[in-house]
Amino acid sequence: MNNFEKDFLLFKKSAIILIASKKAICRCCGTQFRKENTSVYPEVMIDSMAKDKKNPKDSGVCEDPLACRRGKIGGEAVLEGIMMKAGGNYSIALRQPDKKIRISAHKYTTVRDKHKLLRLPIIRGVINMVESFILSYKVLGVSADALGLEDEEPTKFEKWLEKTFGKSIMDFVMVIAAVLGVALGFGLFFYLPMLVTKGLDALSGGNLGWFKNVIEGCMRIGIFVLYVWAVSFMSDIRRTFQYHGAEHKTIFCYEQGLELNVENVRAQKRFHPRCGTSFIFVVLIVSIIFASFITWDALWMRLLIKLPMLPLIVGLSFEFIMYAGKHDNLFTKILSAPGLWMQRMTTKEPDDDQIEIAIAAVKYTLRDEYPDFETYAVPGENYRIVGAAPKTEESESTTEPDGDAADTEAPAAPAEP
Repeated sequence: MNNFEKDFLLFKKSAIILIASKKAICRCCGTQFRKENTSVYPEVMIDSMAKDKKNPKDSGVCEDPLACRRGKIGGEAVLEGIMMKAGGNYSIALRQPDKKIRISAHKYTTVRDKHKLLRLPIIRGVINMVESFILSYKVLGVSADALGLEDEEPTKFEKWLEKTFGKSIMDFVMVIAAVLGVALGFGLFFYLPMLVTKGLDALSGGNLGWFKNVIEGCMRIGIFVLYVWAVSFMSDIRRTFQYHGAEHKTIFCYEQGLELNVENVRAQKRFHPRCGTSFIFVVLIVSIIFASFITWDALWMRLLIKLPMLPLIVGLSFEFIMYAGKHDNLFTKILSAPGLWMQRMTTKEPDDDQIEIAIAAVKYTLRDEYPDFETYAVPGENYRIVGAAPKTEESESTTEPDGDAADTEAPAAPAEP
């Protein structure tokens, strides 16, 4: 029996006297609970009490003490590392060439906290996707900088361009490359499936009917699967997929209330229903349903109608992913199955070193729950090294981060893994 379970049994044996003037707040879901004295109860149980939908203000403990852990933390794999995010905090743990783990703490703010309208169902899903893209770009930049990729020697072609057209030409080329990349993705995932489906319908004499939408959707899914399968053979991508697996396994271990160590994490499954891969699949499936109501008379008109519908499709898909992450029933299993199957490609079994990275990222993000997690400062740097400080730097050893990342509050909103 781990410490979490012991605290839970101790709490249940304690006399629970509900008094209106005394309240405790579940830091995970924000529900208020009235109790005799919050100081006499294990702090972990304050985080573990879930809402009593019938009478939330008079709740004691819920039947599932791990309910609030589900959806509390999420993350993503980066270059030779993992980012974990919980509420307003996120940490980036990276494996250095000397095998040490460097870790940094960062603040995260969302516009949803400033405007109530943006926290409404469906709308919050669209905002979350945009903010996730921005955060992912920022985190990947941090990991690339840590690995020294930004300082790589330019190729001969890049040197020729800069010498012939000047330094500004490189910025122009980057813009053109980005535009071409978006155009290529748009053509492959939007226009090509519609064009091919329209051709097949013409060959069949216009008898495909509603099945045109299924064919178009299946083609889009096929292109996505083929792309992921192809890039999975690249060595760097494969290592990133291993870190992705380590991230999922560690989150599962945390959500089950187990001690975070390599052995416990290794035993977990690597397929998580709240993964971004599952989200993409849900978006593709939901888009098939919506597309069935759009005309096929003109491809350009169909395309123009589908584009404004994307936010609605994304918002609905987000709500399902959040629901599936906290519920395990036949409905969620059926709709989550394609995404979970796809994770056999996007996640690989991690090694112990990669699992250590994921564990470090979780513990540093949730420092209030893991106060004994040791790191030490690196003079002149904005990151820390995991472990006890060398004897010569023992005075700098601490379990708290530098700068504005300290004294953060525990998260109040679910995160995606």
